Amino acid sequence: MTSVAKILQSKPDTTVHTIAPTALVFDALKLMADKGIGALLVTEGEAIAGIFTERDYARKIALMGRTSSVTQVRDVMTSAVRFVRPDQTSEQCMQIMSTGRMRHLPVVDANDKLVGMISIGDLVKDIISEQKFIIEQLEHYITGTH
Repeated sequence: MTSVAKILQSKPDTTVHTIAPTALVFDALKLMADKGIGALLVTEGEAIAGIFTERDYARKIALMGRTSSVTQVRDVMTSAVRFVRPDQTSEQCMQIMSTGRMRHLPVVDANDKLVGMISIGDLVKDIISEQKFIIEQLEHYITGTH
């Protein structure tokens, strides 16, 4: 299995987009739309305060009758943020995401410093790449070519 560090290295853009807890939900949605992403880490200085996702918007704004132009991110973010370390495997990430029904995991180093974010899409891409490699190796083995 591939390590989280290796998955982060393979990403074309490793920027982790963040937003302040006092920002308006509207501004968070605009940033997510501009960047083509489904989640923002909510940070206070260097500390992770929460995560804001499209799911948070759908369930805590739209369905609750709130308005994104006056609601702060802190009022609807998910405060309990699961994270992974760079040395963890893609399999461990898939387990965490499946069990927790989440699509994004921040990556934090041993000093609790944010070093990246992986999505379910990153993991799927990695699994497809691994499977392609295995298939190619098996084809070479079967045909006797190198």
